[in-house]
Amino acid sequence: MAEVRVYYDRLGNTLTVWFGRPEDEAEAEETGDEIVLMKDGQGNVIGFEKLNFIAPGAEPVRVAFETITG
Repeated sequence: MAEVRVYYDRLGNTLTVWFGRPEDEAEAEETGDEIVLMKDGQGNVIGFEKLNFIAPGAEPVRVAFETITG
């Protein structure tokens, strides 16, 4: 079973999504679009962070996932 962790920091305006183990992070790379990719020691992307993410209103941030197989 895959596990995805999503964190929203309302104070820092960041949305962080991990689909790997955060403790495996060895490198972070900013893409230039206010997105930071977190990578493991082999260079695989294990998460990302969206900077300046502002959720609309006071409602909780809702996240939907879709499984794609191919």
